[in-house]
Parts: sequence; C-alpha cells; structure tokens
Amino acid sequence: MAQIRIAQDEHADEVLSTDSFGLLVGMLLDQQFPMERAFAGPAKILDRFGTLDPGAIASADATTFADLCATPPAIHRYGRSMAGRVQDLARTVLESYDGDAATIWTTADDTLTLLNRLKALPGFGDQKARIFAALLGKQLGIQPDGWREAIGPYAEPGSFRSVADVVDPDSLQKVREFKKSAKAAAKQAAES
Repeated sequence: MAQIRIAQDEHADEVLSTDSFGLLVGMLLDQQFPMERAFAGPAKILDRFGTLDPGAIASADATTFADLCATPPAIHRYGRSMAGRVQDLARTVLESYDGDAATIWTTADDTLTLLNRLKALPGFGDQKARIFAALLGKQLGIQPDGWREAIGPYAEPGSFRSVADVVDPDSLQKVREFKKSAKAAAKQAAES
C-alpha cells in the first residue's frame, strides 16, 4: 500500500498504510469527528487490543471492546457506539470477504461493484462509499474504468472536498476550508 498521511501522526498513518481493515475502520469513524482523529482510531485499537484482525475484533466481548474504544483518548466522540460499529464491520468483512478487507476493492470488476460493496458495509452510506472509493483511487491507485465519473465530485483531480484529498497538513487545511464553506452555503440556502 502507498503511504497514507490522513491522521498526520506517523504511527497512525503507518497503520492506515499497512492494514486494509484499519483504513476501512478509519473511514467508518470519519463522521461527526475531526477527520485526522477519526483516522487515528485504528492505531488506538491496535495499540490497546493488540490486533486489527477482523476475526479477533468480531469475536471480542462487546463490553470489553467498548471499554477499550471509549478509554481516553477515545477512538471517537461516541467511542462505545463506534466500538459496536467497528465490531459489526469486522463481522461483515469476516463473513463476506474471508477477513480480508482489501478483497472489497481488489476483486471489484468495476466502480459500480466497488460502490455497491462499500454501501453494503455497516456504517457506510452512499456518500461515505463515494469518498472511500475516491480515496482508493487517488491515494492507492484503485481506479477501475470510469471511476471518476461513477464516483462524482469526490474523484475530481485537484479538489479538496474530502479525506480522499488529504496527503499533508496543507491539504488537510484546504479540505477543512472547503467543508466549512460548503456548510455555510448550505445554511445560507436553508435560511433563504
């Protein structure tokens, strides 16, 4: 895998760069929480639990795993709730992809199949699936035919719309500015 730099932390980014399930968990955690902290979550799980193996996570005692995820600094603002989602995701990866998260994208024949597989994951809706597919395309070179058209604006080259575009502190700031601007525009439109 290529070197991912979303968490802006050497250890956390190494986990994202070398563990496909960890990268998937980072995307799962990326909601209602600063993106770099969400993508640092998989490293916290690895450090505390000892593995990111989907089989081990899926079979872990739910209360113990939730405690581990909620211990400050927690993996997410809603650490206990997200612990359950991480376990649900692990079960799906275990049952549907033999525990190998990368199979989700390495065996997809086309972008539509990839998007459908991502949308079928617990905690992944259409937008999250498109953002993750854009991340795969832009940062890992997973670019099935027609990927930019199928994914839409998140796949645009040179855009700073989402975590798919974060490669360093400067790009992280540009994505933050885009999100802030988009949120302000949406609020203004709602008030009109």
